[in-house]
Amino acid sequence: QVQLVESGGGLVQAGGSLRLSCAVSGNIFSINAMGWYRQAPGNQRELVAAITRSGSTNYAESVKGRFTISRDNAKNTVYLQMNSLNPEDTAVYYCKISSRSAYYTPYNDYWGHGAQVTVSS
Repeated sequence: QVQLVESGGGLVQAGGSLRLSCAVSGNIFSINAMGWYRQAPGNQRELVAAITRSGSTNYAESVKGRFTISRDNAKNTVYLQMNSLNPEDTAVYYCKISSRSAYYTPYNDYWGHGAQVTVSS
C-alpha cells in the first residue's frame, strides 16, 4: 500500500501565495516522477507541474513563472510553491506519483485525495 497525504491548501486572496506538500509513505522502493494536477468544477483534470527523480521539471503554460515544483527524495515529498495566485487557479489540487515496491516490479501510479485551493478576487 502507498499513501499520499496532501497539505497546504486553503483560501487566499488574489496575488497571494500558497505552498502545497505531498508526503508519500508505504511500500516504496523508489519513486520516479512526481507531479501536481488540478481540477476545477466542470473541467477535466489537468497537469500543473511534474518533476523527475533527477529534478527535471515541466509546467503548464498557465503557471510558468508563478509556480515552482520541487521534491525531497530523502523525505519522499513533493512540493508546489504557488505565487501570484489568481481566481483561475481555484481548483482541487492532486498529487500523483509513479513508484514501485521493488527493483523487479513495474512502476504504478498513485493519486492523493486532493487539496482545495480557493483564490478570491
